[in-house]
Amino acid sequence: MISYEPFYKTLKEKGISTYKLINTYGISRSLLDRLKHNKPITTVTLDDLCKILSCNVEDIITFKEDK
Repeated sequence: MISYEPFYKTLKEKGISTYKLINTYGISRSLLDRLKHNKPITTVTLDDLCKILSCNVEDIITFKEDK
């Protein structure tokens, strides 16, 4: 299972709020909801988030094996 737990840690480390993602970078609330609930996102979106946060993919997603 793909988890977006690192995304929220990276946001905190970078000092970027979800409010700023929405209002400054145009990230939709529905995308943030998808991330919060570990739902699929596109690689284009993943690329956009990496650019916004100046980070690597592993700073946004991690793989956890289903039990």
